Amino acid sequence: MNPYIPVTEDDLRELLEKTGVKDVKELFNDIPSDIQLNRELDLKEGKSELEVRTFIEEIASENHTTDELICFLGAGAYDRYIPSVVKHLAGRSEFYTAYTPYQPEISQGTLQVIFEYQTMICELTGMDVANASMYDGASATAEAAIMSAVQTKRNKILCSDGINPQTKAVLDTYLRFRGFEIEYVPLKNGGTDLALIQEKLDKTVASVIVQNPNFFGVIEELSGFAEKIHENKSLLIVSADPISLAILKKPADYGADIVVGEGQQFGGSLAFGGPYLGFIACTEKLMRKMPGRIVGQSEDVDGKRAFVLTLQAREQHIRRYKATSNICSNQAHNVLIASIYLTTMGKEGLKEVALQTIQKTNYLYREMLKIDGYEEVFKDKKYFSEFPIKCPGNVDAINHELLHEGFIGGFNVESEYPEYSNTSLYCVTEKRTKQEMDELIQVLGGAK
Repeated sequence: MNPYIPVTEDDLRELLEKTGVKDVKELFNDIPSDIQLNRELDLKEGKSELEVRTFIEEIASENHTTDELICFLGAGAYDRYIPSVVKHLAGRSEFYTAYTPYQPEISQGTLQVIFEYQTMICELTGMDVANASMYDGASATAEAAIMSAVQTKRNKILCSDGINPQTKAVLDTYLRFRGFEIEYVPLKNGGTDLALIQEKLDKTVASVIVQNPNFFGVIEELSGFAEKIHENKSLLIVSADPISLAILKKPADYGADIVVGEGQQFGGSLAFGGPYLGFIACTEKLMRKMPGRIVGQSEDVDGKRAFVLTLQAREQHIRRYKATSNICSNQAHNVLIASIYLTTMGKEGLKEVALQTIQKTNYLYREMLKIDGYEEVFKDKKYFSEFPIKCPGNVDAINHELLHEGFIGGFNVESEYPEYSNTSLYCVTEKRTKQEMDELIQVLGGAK
């Protein structure tokens, strides 16, 4: 018997007698002998709990986190303030052990959390309905694109080149294997070229995808844009920064049909890349094409407030060929975290976060342009949370110097957009202080 399986010789003997097997190896007779391992696994000797803890801590100490470094990196994941109540409440055992609500009548707590979350997402986006959540912002965008293709019975998606490159990668994968075509429309001075998109509209276009603010932090001017799209009987999909929605116009107000985004900023830790949650909301007309599930409010037999699974058009509940998506989960614990965060912050708190973000972003941008060798990339643009800036040298080299000074520098734009050489994308959240930004400026003044 293998030494890492805690079974005694007596246990093994009894198991073999009960099953009528002479040797454990007989259980693997169906596996061809030439592909069986036929040796012990190359495992080190067992360690005590103390030794394991020390070993893991040594590995973990090699990581550099935002607890010890000042972060100016965004590009899709953001170092924001998380009220302490979020982790305390979300860490309660009744929350983190709860599973998907297959039996709604005994899952009222989970369903209420999802219902409140959906309500808050609808209030932020201005849309009619939101679902329980998606895996992340990128997959939510891909699902929205598929929704649009199914709804319009068209197979082409026009997408602004200002969308996050990681989202592009997911879009390409999802759409390629569904047989849909996607075309990326180049930017014009850092913003979506609305005129060029309008020129490309034809009867094959199912939808247009625009990120706002876009990957470069540029606040897009989309008023009136949806009218041309709708005239072509296409749909407008907006990938929104959820924090920006506290002060920017709601996507519904400028004609969005589907709104998606990454919800990590709602109390979620950076956590080295996940797990995160994507949100998706749409008009009532499209809700039956929405993947996942929708929780609704009703009354029980006693007339008390109760919650139900109103729509669940996913492949676990209906025939696979009728399912809207193969998304088989909702990020319910992440939804709980987002709900606690939004409830704690409230409308005014969220607005304060957004205002501090935009004010501090523009402060750092103005100060960096004063440093010799740093230049603006796009003319006369308004930024939220992030901005690109032309550096006097290689971005990776500058970031290496910054790391030694206790800073996580900006994203190297050239790695995804080769046409923007020596360009860094800096991110500023409400956590950054004036002192931290001034210290960064001082260090950058000597980093070439």
